[in-house]
Amino acid sequence: MRPVDLAEFPEDWSSALVVVAHPDDVEYGCASAVARWTGQGRRVAYLLATRGEAGIDGMPPAECAEVRAREQVASAAEVGVTVVEFLDHPDGMVEYGLPLRRDVARAVRRHRPEAVIVVNHRENYAPGVLNQADHRVVGQAAIDAVADAGNRWVFRELVDEGLAPWSGVRHIAVDASPRATHAVDITDTLAAGVRSLRQHRAYLEGLGPSWPEPEVFLRAAAENVAGRFGGRLGVAFELLRTS
Repeated sequence: MRPVDLAEFPEDWSSALVVVAHPDDVEYGCASAVARWTGQGRRVAYLLATRGEAGIDGMPPAECAEVRAREQVASAAEVGVTVVEFLDHPDGMVEYGLPLRRDVARAVRRHRPEAVIVVNHRENYAPGVLNQADHRVVGQAAIDAVADAGNRWVFRELVDEGLAPWSGVRHIAVDASPRATHAVDITDTLAAGVRSLRQHRAYLEGLGPSWPEPEVFLRAAAENVAGRFGGRLGVAFELLRTS
């Protein structure tokens, strides 16, 4: 069966919060789309559940957390993002539950985004390609936290912190989902996405020489999307209803 063509990602929004598990998750996913959005004047902020301290085998976790957080801030700057926040949940051991949902709901209420972009929460990236545990947990918690952020009777302490409920999220988009429905044209911003990924120098070095170069990896992904997007280089998302 031929895959269904991807629709244009909606552009009826002005601010977004991108919620992922680790440094490099955005860059191996949707940074090129972020570059397009910020170039259009949209406001985008990043929220990371961890600092990626378990991500480099040859580097002690405390040092790794500092290095990877620094690389993430530099990566974000390449695509026009200046707000990068870390929740400091333990890398590789993030648990789905009320503390994580509360943390994300708090950020949604503070940033008041109209779009929330989340890391893939599905079991797979593609048939036979398993997703990582932190990705699944953080993606699902972020989806649930959008509803939490709009309900004043969930996490009532957030109101006491001065954070009023926010029900203004119009779009929840899942990056790298195997059930993609929409795409963003990154013909003019793929290069910015590559530069953003290259800022993760220590992480890329830790992956070893057998791992594809950033431009090779991201271009292949974009070309794969192009086959369902009118031949245009793209980043694909699964768009979820918010009501």
